[in-house]
Amino acid sequence: MNTRDWSAAFDAVLDGVTTGDTAARVPGVVALVTDREANVYEGATGVRDLGTGAPMTTDTVFAIFSTTKAVGGTAVMQCVEEGLLDLDAPARDYAPEIGELRVLDGFDDAGNPKLRAPKSDITTRQLMLHTAGFGYDFFNENYLKMAEAHGQPSVVTGTKAALTTPLLFDPGEKWEYGSNIDWAGQVVEAIRGKRLSEVLAERVFAPLGITDMAFTRSDDMKARTASIHARGADGSLTPMDFALPDDPEVDMAGHGLYASVGEYMKFIRMWLNDGMGPNGRVLKPETVEQAVRNGLQPHQKVVMLPGVIPSLSNDAEFFPGLEKGWSYTFMVNDEKAPTGRPAGAIGWAGLANLFYWIDRENGFGGFWATQILPFGDPVSFGGYLDFETAFYRTLHKSRAA
Repeated sequence: MNTRDWSAAFDAVLDGVTTGDTAARVPGVVALVTDREANVYEGATGVRDLGTGAPMTTDTVFAIFSTTKAVGGTAVMQCVEEGLLDLDAPARDYAPEIGELRVLDGFDDAGNPKLRAPKSDITTRQLMLHTAGFGYDFFNENYLKMAEAHGQPSVVTGTKAALTTPLLFDPGEKWEYGSNIDWAGQVVEAIRGKRLSEVLAERVFAPLGITDMAFTRSDDMKARTASIHARGADGSLTPMDFALPDDPEVDMAGHGLYASVGEYMKFIRMWLNDGMGPNGRVLKPETVEQAVRNGLQPHQKVVMLPGVIPSLSNDAEFFPGLEKGWSYTFMVNDEKAPTGRPAGAIGWAGLANLFYWIDRENGFGGFWATQILPFGDPVSFGGYLDFETAFYRTLHKSRAA
């Protein structure tokens, strides 16, 4: 492939979202593409913070939110392949507190929650597939009511209390995106007898050579962290006094990591290389094959995420109208996407408008990082889709030449 043509196409996308009037731009973006060996494109433009004007650079640190899920899921699958975890056993066998949770059956006339016992135990497989019954308050009206009227804390607090939420439905009933992987992380901690941060450092980060990814930032990471910006109704952008907590009470496997994009690319390359990292194996090839396949049952469908807290999320969906599944723990597109992403590829996103894809068939992956709320920001999400489209257009053009 002619990397000069590639870089020009990608640079044009990045420049397009950081220039122009306020309503049509982002403060700054970092975007990288990798093949199985190394990064083949690295781009950064704009600023980390509109208030300070500090430039965005490829080593900028981001709160990566739900792109954490695949990292936490990797630690789960390591336990499975070592015979330490049965995905279909009750999760309470490993993390007893999850067995105490009840199902929310609406609210009584006084507005109090009506709770009942679930019809079956939650399994770790259901946690990995987002079919256990958990949600997020920014995507679910009932959880929002629990937060506003009954003090249910947000998961971004990093507290144990934020995990002990009622279930929204009986385990296995349907797919709903939520705090499932945070609980899966608790299963890992119980099995390993260590904090998840220690488990990841030893079993995922070390073999991948990752040093710039953590639940608690070093001083150096803090100095390189981009600010999260709020998008106003008029399109304006304002730096927020908000960050995921360092030294959290719970290492949240579903959303709690900070990282630079280059470090995440090392993780993506592991999936492109059947579980192998530069310093050792992370997962067996057969575990990788298991982890990237759609695991949902026919009645469990990946659906649009409804933004019920407008300041945190718009209504959002990848590739509306196309069938999508879920694996351990990625979205799987069952059909070729409009961007050119092939059927069977995997990927996902993070709340502050971070997006990635992993294409094992062609041997490439990419990551687009901004720090903007609400999720589904038209400029950042649209820019990411343009970025991915530019990749596949250039890939196919080079192969046809």
